Amino acid sequence: MSKKIKEFGEDTLSNNLTGDLFESAHPVEEAGRGSPLADRMRPTSLDLFLGQEELVGEGAILRRMIEEDRLSSVIFWGPPGSGKTTLARLIADRTGSQFLEYSAVTSGSREMKAVMVHAKGIRRNSGKRTILFVDEVHRFNRAQQDAFLPYVENGDVILIGATTENPSFEVNAALLSRSKVFVFYPLTVDQIKDLVLRSISEDTELSGTDLKLSEKALEIICANADGDARRALNALESAELLARVDSEGRKRIGAGEVTRAIQGKSLAYDKSGEEHYNIISALHKSIRGSDPDASLYWLARMLEAGEDRRYLLRRLARVAVEDVGMADPAALIHASAASQAFDFMGVPEGDLILAHLVIYLSMAPKSNSVYRAFGAAVRDVEKKPAYQVPLHIRNAPTELMKGLNYGKGYEYSHDMPYSLSHHSFFPEELGERKYYRPGDSGREKDIAVRLQETRKRIAELRKGKDEKRK
Repeated sequence: MSKKIKEFGEDTLSNNLTGDLFESAHPVEEAGRGSPLADRMRPTSLDLFLGQEELVGEGAILRRMIEEDRLSSVIFWGPPGSGKTTLARLIADRTGSQFLEYSAVTSGSREMKAVMVHAKGIRRNSGKRTILFVDEVHRFNRAQQDAFLPYVENGDVILIGATTENPSFEVNAALLSRSKVFVFYPLTVDQIKDLVLRSISEDTELSGTDLKLSEKALEIICANADGDARRALNALESAELLARVDSEGRKRIGAGEVTRAIQGKSLAYDKSGEEHYNIISALHKSIRGSDPDASLYWLARMLEAGEDRRYLLRRLARVAVEDVGMADPAALIHASAASQAFDFMGVPEGDLILAHLVIYLSMAPKSNSVYRAFGAAVRDVEKKPAYQVPLHIRNAPTELMKGLNYGKGYEYSHDMPYSLSHHSFFPEELGERKYYRPGDSGREKDIAVRLQETRKRIAELRKGKDEKRK
């Protein structure tokens, strides 16, 4: 089809492409022998669909929309293997719509526009609708997504866009406003288990081998799947190739066969996607909440998924100043030392340094006073005029500047009682501000006492100065 579309301009496309293009794209094609197990096990009805009960269970909103044939364009957002493609095919089959399936990874906007132009002609001539399923729709840029808008708005196509990324960030706002977003969740362990056992008993290619799966092997498959039905079935299919054959010719799959088949756990993680930000948020908040155990878990998740260690060290330095702060000023020193030590040791030995730092930060007393104080100062700078520096604290390196009263009246703090000056160091128009308000944890308790004494003495100096002037 891609070749044919390239041979025709958009104006002649609807006249030259025939209905055969759509007729050949049957909504749900039956998987033949030799197809992957995940394809052979696709359900043929909504009642057999596994998971997503809140969407397609009895009385659920999406199910009612399907059954009453009132579905408009939608976005399916969820992790791989949660049923997005399967449900799109079931919708097309149930509603008797033409079904075309594409991936934004391999298809271009010109091809998509040509398909929609032809779908518009089909709808105008026969009244039959077309469901256009676009997998990884977030891979299209903003301009490419805009191309869908007129056809979606007019109902020429029912767009079902599938994405593993948060639509709020990855899908054009105009397209989002014309589509309803349905969230898919990973399958539960029990649902994965049910699917695997059903496959062994119902799939014609597996059931004919008298295949037996040990409890431990089933447990490993379910744990490795992480809620991904496709991953579970692929693991089963690979393990079947390694199955032992007993004396009676029956195939047996144990823990060893499954472990060799999956070759280690593959964590669902995207260094630039939402899961990356979800997990770093979980790590940061676990440290802030003084939970070293949860902090270590999220750290391990990121390390095992291959996260950049330098990124983690930078984020942990941020935690040291934002959440520990002046309650333990040494936290920033520890973060800096950890960075240097990691550079010296590298991976994998250096990962233990990250674990050490995470535990230290988790158990340190917490204060966000630096974060709040700096935020308050920035807000004043942003919202108020850029007041001039008071003359008495300006530098006066030349006679001209001295003649303009730069530095006039300045008192050197070290020459004053308690090394404190009565001066105000703020612009007169702004007045005195108190941004820093110490907390009562760790070292900051002592700092709070010192600051209180300092402010009291400065107030006394200013009072004395005023009385002398009188």
